[in-house]
Amino acid sequence: MKKGKLVLKDGSVYEGALFGGNRNAIGEVVFTTGMSGYQETLTDPSFCDQIVVMTYPLVGNYGCNPVFNQGKRCFFQGYVIGDLCDCPSNWRNEQSLEQFLEEQNVPTLVGVDTRAITRKLRKYGVIQGVIVPADMPEAEVQALLAMPEVHNQVKTVTTPEIYTMGDGRLHVAVMDYGIKQNILNYLVSFGCHLTVFPAYTSAEEVLRYNPDGIFLSNGPGDPKDLPECIEQIKKMMGKKPIFGICLGNQLLGLANGADTYKMKFGHRGINQPVKDLQTGKIYISSQNHGYAIDEKSLEGKNIRVTHISCNDGTIEGVEYLDHPSFTVQYHPEACPGPGGHEYLFQRFIDLMGGGK
Repeated sequence: MKKGKLVLKDGSVYEGALFGGNRNAIGEVVFTTGMSGYQETLTDPSFCDQIVVMTYPLVGNYGCNPVFNQGKRCFFQGYVIGDLCDCPSNWRNEQSLEQFLEEQNVPTLVGVDTRAITRKLRKYGVIQGVIVPADMPEAEVQALLAMPEVHNQVKTVTTPEIYTMGDGRLHVAVMDYGIKQNILNYLVSFGCHLTVFPAYTSAEEVLRYNPDGIFLSNGPGDPKDLPECIEQIKKMMGKKPIFGICLGNQLLGLANGADTYKMKFGHRGINQPVKDLQTGKIYISSQNHGYAIDEKSLEGKNIRVTHISCNDGTIEGVEYLDHPSFTVQYHPEACPGPGGHEYLFQRFIDLMGGGK
């Protein structure tokens, strides 16, 4: 490994050992708090174009296996970890994390004080940064930092063509804004036949398939980058039951006249507590988002908040009273992460007339 550095736009520099990619990493620097599930995190399309800092100190201890992949590849710009395990041990281990990152061409900085980076991001908010060789001249570093931020990452991660999964009785149209594989698997396990559509498919084409329900998936970036998708969602509202998660939650909110905003540092990790306001129960959830629905923008609208974050009170779920639709901000299939969210999928099944 050669020497490298993470340089933030505010001038902060964190040095470490550099490996994994033959390119520079340029993107928004975020942190995630999961203690496991690093491969699922690496292949979650919702992290597209970001430099991801792992708060858990040791990464790679159980190796990698294709069975854990949640997307067709890793869309990270870069990866920052404290300690890299060079001797993984697990019965499903097929390659080391180092080999995986080299294969995926992900610039990775190791041996960094990730706690210091996390404290900075929590205090000042997420910030643009670069991962580059340690000897890169300052002028070149500044030129990289001055590059405009990337938008509309959904175009990068969505499926290029329609495909199907499962052979269940209920037919679900899935809008792919960057969907994770285990979400598809979950829907199939609940007896659904899926037709997965590219993000920019027209409402007319989706409805022509006459699905029993519509699922709006997770995905990366700012929901306001997707006005075309929002317009198509408007045309589908009230025609079929809709269940949305993560980016799908934000897009359906915008389609119903709500507003969204960028959070200071977002929620990323598999240990985020959420309260279901209808039952009073608190669930531990898997989350990956930097935007949220603005609660004030719901005033006067026939929309009910159903879930909130126990950490900061932000909206984690809403129900639409004018049409059979509901959404949550987190990833209820929890891969990686804890279970206990199956009731949300069952609710969707019930809305489609599927019963128990």
